[in-house]
Amino acid sequence: MYKYDAIDRQLILDRVEQFRDQVRRWQAGELTDDEFRPLRLQNGLYIQRHAPMFRIAVPYGMMNSAQLRKLAHVARKYDRGYGHFTTRHNLQLNWPQLTDVPDILAELAEVDLHAIQTSGNCLRNITTDQFAGVAADEIIDPRPLAEILRQWTTFHPEFAFLPRKFKIAISGTKEDRAVTWFHDIGLHLKVVDGVTGFTVIVGGGLGRTPIRGQVVRDFLPWQHILTYCEAILRVYNRFGRRDNAYKARIKILVQALGVEEFGKLVEAEWAHGKDGPATITQAEYDRVAAHFGAPAYETITTVDAAYQAKIIADKAFARWVERNTQPHKVAGYTAVTLSLKKHGVAPGDITSDQMEVVADLADRYSFGELRISHEQNVILADVKLADLADVWRVAKAAGLATPNIGLLTSMICCPGGDFCDLANAKSIPIATAIQQRFDDLDYLFEIGEIDLNISGCMNACGHHHVGHIGVLGVDKNNDEFYQVTLGGRQGYDARLGKVIGPSFSAGEMPDVIEKIVKVYLENRHPDERFIDTFDRIGIDPFKNRVYEGRAHGKAKQKEAA
Repeated sequence: MYKYDAIDRQLILDRVEQFRDQVRRWQAGELTDDEFRPLRLQNGLYIQRHAPMFRIAVPYGMMNSAQLRKLAHVARKYDRGYGHFTTRHNLQLNWPQLTDVPDILAELAEVDLHAIQTSGNCLRNITTDQFAGVAADEIIDPRPLAEILRQWTTFHPEFAFLPRKFKIAISGTKEDRAVTWFHDIGLHLKVVDGVTGFTVIVGGGLGRTPIRGQVVRDFLPWQHILTYCEAILRVYNRFGRRDNAYKARIKILVQALGVEEFGKLVEAEWAHGKDGPATITQAEYDRVAAHFGAPAYETITTVDAAYQAKIIADKAFARWVERNTQPHKVAGYTAVTLSLKKHGVAPGDITSDQMEVVADLADRYSFGELRISHEQNVILADVKLADLADVWRVAKAAGLATPNIGLLTSMICCPGGDFCDLANAKSIPIATAIQQRFDDLDYLFEIGEIDLNISGCMNACGHHHVGHIGVLGVDKNNDEFYQVTLGGRQGYDARLGKVIGPSFSAGEMPDVIEKIVKVYLENRHPDERFIDTFDRIGIDPFKNRVYEGRAHGKAKQKEAA
């Protein structure tokens, strides 16, 4: 992975001292709350429901074991001994003291971690595929270009105060695992006639107005990606709305202008910067790419006999291998997903003790590196098949081996109303109730692959719009209710889910999900996934089952009145 040099480290240290002074000035009354707000936000610091929330950057989801141990230490010393991994790979602490944040930043800087631009109306963390560099379906490793984009976006003076936050995702695989269609800029690496470049998507996003992005340029040679993104951002910075926060994202601008007109403005702007100083040279690409060379893999020509015997003899181990490992481009290796979706635990949460276990596993079995996924799990990307039984044993003891990746209870879930000031409703209790209802691994495996995503408000931090089943918390006269969508999906065929009808109370939600699942099981063809059945039979059978009896009950109530 990329290693910071002296210049990188000095930038981080300078940032720490700058923010320490900003906190001092705010405490002394030299900065008002309004003046301090954008400064703390661009250092990852929110004021939430019960305490400040502090967001730590994990660029494109990669970190090493020393960094994870530092996060464990920080969570234990300055918080309540745990953190929460988000859908943008970052780690959130929910209980730090605001005045401790400069000291936290100083400790993070010791291992090349920071919180720069993890919030605020600026260029946020670059995200990509959690299996980048090892995925069997990879066309081009996106990590070198993700790192170049990270360096370019960090402290970019022109884009520090955009109309709204701005997110970029890059994918280099046949299967898009980075949700690129729903980012402000989505980048698909491709090779055309032997030339590497990007399909550039613009104007995607979830939140209050969910919109699938549109292709603004079908093919852009890779050398020009910075100058072209710069042109997009300049058009957005110039024409994006600043009078209404709900209409300030680039997706609204693209919709208002139309993608063709927006593209013309971008091309005109790009004409001034094309082939300029921000054009990526081969030498610069090679310099960065050298950090992402393959580790010292062993040459493995046969499958380990003990591993094969363990698969046959131990059903629990075999289930875990089936759900929690990913094909690897190197023979004899696999990528392991350590599940942060143990039933009864808030999805994405990880304790300091668990972080240290993962760091030890990374050192012993995965060349000291790990990844964080969009689905809020932790990945060891380079594990030998012969070591899987040992990894499973340790992970299981630490509560990190629930064999549910891709299944119903491996849900994406935001912190919701338990922590977030913006939330309309709690998310975690809904996730817990659904986990309890489906706390049977045999049943989960019978159901098969379903993406369930839960958000506590329209900001859609839980990405409910792209879940096969999406749950959105809404406020009805100060009561918490939940709207359900069906048919959403990520990937290259990304689509938004459809609302099935009126919302439900919290107590109804486990029954609602169970009814949806039963409709699927009753109608599916052999080996058909939930989303395939939904596409074939449509939304009505699900809607009819979920609402059956409701209309009758309301009619009886009217009669009685």
